[in-house]
Order: sequence, then structure tokens, then C-alpha cells
Amino acid sequence: MFAYLLRRVLYAIPILIGVNVITFALFFVVNTPDDMARLQLGVKRVTPDAIQKWKAERGYDRPLLWNEAGQGAAKLTETIFYAKSVRMFAFDFGRADDGRDIAREIRSRALPSLAIALPVFVLGLFSSVCFALVLVFYRATRLDFYGTVLCVAMMSVSGLFYIIGGQWVVAKVWQWVPISGYASGFDGIKFLLLPIAISVIGGIGPGARWYRTIFLDEIGRDYVRTARAKGLSENVILFRHVLKNGMVPILTGVVVVIPTLFMGSLLLESFFGIPGLGSYTIEAIGAQDFAVVRAMVFIGTVLYILGLLLTDISYTMVDPRVRLQ
Repeated sequence: MFAYLLRRVLYAIPILIGVNVITFALFFVVNTPDDMARLQLGVKRVTPDAIQKWKAERGYDRPLLWNEAGQGAAKLTETIFYAKSVRMFAFDFGRADDGRDIAREIRSRALPSLAIALPVFVLGLFSSVCFALVLVFYRATRLDFYGTVLCVAMMSVSGLFYIIGGQWVVAKVWQWVPISGYASGFDGIKFLLLPIAISVIGGIGPGARWYRTIFLDEIGRDYVRTARAKGLSENVILFRHVLKNGMVPILTGVVVVIPTLFMGSLLLESFFGIPGLGSYTIEAIGAQDFAVVRAMVFIGTVLYILGLLLTDISYTMVDPRVRLQ
């Protein structure tokens, strides 16, 4: 099993490097530092001197890949690629265009994002799997039919409808919780209840329908028929055998959610005024702060790769065949 996991780690390294190189090319080759300066300065203030000053303040006046004027290792280190791309592997993201330290901002905003994303992840997965198991247990009945219709209907509704509708009904009409805002400690619970509930309810439709398909596929396999022939009850078959074997494809889909545990939800945090990483990314895009956007792309890649590794580890727990590879 150790060799299997080691191979997965070695596979992840070229992926991270490749994404980092592609991101660098998009930001500094396709979109040059001169283009960034023009976007930031605006049409009226664009002069050659202003562009050069803007680039010098942010370290964009260096050569891209090779510094002929440098001595020794400085030929590589005194470049934009080293300063803005290579140093990201040490989680040195530099400063945003407004002067704030990006790494410090990420650390301070990670907790609010986790405060939403972690309960949404756990409660959403639990509720969707339970609802799917109920539909499978009562398969080919009216409950299964209307439950599937409800899932399709919930899938067809935009996430903005849940957010705006929830804010209007629960926060404005009923006044159970604040419409938006955030506070640290236990005072922040009242600000988190509504976005967590909206996100969980909005995810039940697609999640339960997908898990139902997985469980129905498992129900038709030979080992289920063998278990029935041995006299096992439907409850034991469904919850002990089908659920366990259905966890393998479920874990594959769960990995997509792992980065959002830290990156936060862009829409939720923006609409509810939560100072997380999601709203930080939206603000950086709106302000055309390319340093922050690059950092968030890199962190998202790292988290996705970690999610893949966690999925491989989970495979070894639920599928004994993986341990033999």
C-alpha cells in the first residue's frame, strides 16, 4: 500500500508544476505586465513612465525567465518566473496590489471559509446519502418516484434562487437570522446558520439523485443476489453491503468538494458578506489584483491534489483490492 501511495504522490508533482507553469504563461506571456499596468492605471493615466513605475513597484520590471545582467544564481532568481511562480512552492505569495500580505490574508480568511464549508460538506453528504438510501429501499414505489421528481426539480433550480429566497423569507420576513455579516466566536453562529442550511438544501437534489443511481447499480450485482439467497434481510444488504461498496464511486465525487473546504463558496460568501477566501477571490477579480488571483489558483491546485491523495487513501480502506497494487 505504501508503494501505491508513493506512486500517487510522485504523479501529483508534475501536475502541480504543470499547472504552475501554465498559470505563469497565462499571466505573464499571454497577458504581459504592460497589459496589467494599463488595466490598473486606466486610460487617462497610461504613460510609459507610469507603466514602468507600476511594474517596478510590483517587481514586474525584471526579465521573464533569464536575467543576463545577473551574476551566478541571480540569472535565475532575479526573474519574474522565480519571484512570482517558483516561490509559490514555498507558499511565499508576496503582496497584493494594495500592499497587504497575501499569505496573512489567506490565513485570516481560511477559518470563516471552513466554518461554512465543513458543516456543509458533512451535513450535505450525510443528508444526500440518507435520502438516496431511503429512495433505494422503497424503489419502484410512489415514494421513490416522487422523491426522484423532487431531486430533479431541486437540480433545475439555480443556486441564486435558494440564496435570495432564503435571505428574503428567513432573514427579512421571519427575521430569524441576520441577512448578512460575520462575527468571530460563538457570536458568528447566527450568521452561519442560514448559508449552511441553504447550501445543504441546495445540494440534496443532485447529490441524492447521483447516490441513488450508484446504489441501484450495486443492488443489481451478483453479491446482492447471493446475500438474498443466504437469507439476509434487505436492511442488512442495503446498509452493510451496498453502502460499503457504493462508497468507492462516492469518494471519487467527494474529492471535487475538498478544495471548497478551504477556498470557500464564491456565491455564499459574497451574498452573505462573509470574509472568507471565496469573497477574497471575487474581490481580487473585481479589482484586477493579479497577484491574489495567481495565489488562489495555486492554492486551489494544491488542495485538489491533496484531495486526490486523500481519495486514494480512502480507497485502500473501502476497497481491499487497492491494497494489493
